[in-house]
Amino acid sequence: MIEVFGTTKTGQPVHRLGLDNGTLRISLLTLGAGLHSVRLAGVPHDLTVGRDNLAPYEGKLFHLGTIMGPVANRMSNARAEIAGRRHQFDRNFLGAHTLHGGSAAVHAKLWEVTDHTKTSATLCVKLPDGEGGFPGHRDIQASFALEDNALTLTLTARTDAPTILNLANHSYWNLGPEPTTRGHLLQVHADRYLPAGDANIPTGEIAPVAGTRFDYRQPRAIEAGDEGLLDNNLCLSDARQPLRDVATLTGPTGVEMTMATTEPGLQIFDGHILDYAGLALEAQFWPDAPHNPAFPRIETHPGETWVQRTRWRFTG
Repeated sequence: MIEVFGTTKTGQPVHRLGLDNGTLRISLLTLGAGLHSVRLAGVPHDLTVGRDNLAPYEGKLFHLGTIMGPVANRMSNARAEIAGRRHQFDRNFLGAHTLHGGSAAVHAKLWEVTDHTKTSATLCVKLPDGEGGFPGHRDIQASFALEDNALTLTLTARTDAPTILNLANHSYWNLGPEPTTRGHLLQVHADRYLPAGDANIPTGEIAPVAGTRFDYRQPRAIEAGDEGLLDNNLCLSDARQPLRDVATLTGPTGVEMTMATTEPGLQIFDGHILDYAGLALEAQFWPDAPHNPAFPRIETHPGETWVQRTRWRFTG
């Protein structure tokens, strides 16, 4: 199923694609390759936060479910050195830093559908050399596939010049029937995290989670901001790994989502301050890597294929 979901302010159609294998039924948007809906058989409500019309996605909810990049998260001072050359990017965050790629942001682009079956879909976007200050002509693909009770997202990218990449899915998860994350339990297999300073940019310290509010090694409650804003990177590993389980989110009625990824970091963000009523679990490289030599590197080069895999497995 492919249908027109809405028309952008510039008059371009946004399409919605449906996938269904009898256990999972999802919908995708061509705007930002967004994950719009996730329904599990036997559960009477959606498991991800979405809206029924396009307007919110061009307004306050413009990150909802989309792919973020070419460099997700924050980059301090809106610059980086790539292959020995300094590159300047858009200062779209607090007038000093770059957030989610600035004007080059892939979440704001219309992606092309290149393949679509009942249980899979691939969307593509091309980024021109120099857009937003980022070098290289880059081809990015997002492939979604259903198998049993799992949804897998494979992101691939290629470039014709040295560049930096950090892509992430920005879905907000709510496994309960109410518009709140209260009553949810979160477990993350991370024993370190990145403390953040001004503008919520990592300080460069890699700190143990033990004794902090970022210790989710055992399941514990997400209480919608009672402990302060959650918007930090949990360190899963020091480099990309084979696909492995990294987190489990359990809803108040027992619906469970287990998340696996290849990535070394998981940004957790409680969207209560934005009225998103969900928890973002963003598999990615550690933020602001170009300015922190101890962080996993995000450079990629011609001839390489950049590949990220993330899988969400659901039980009712």
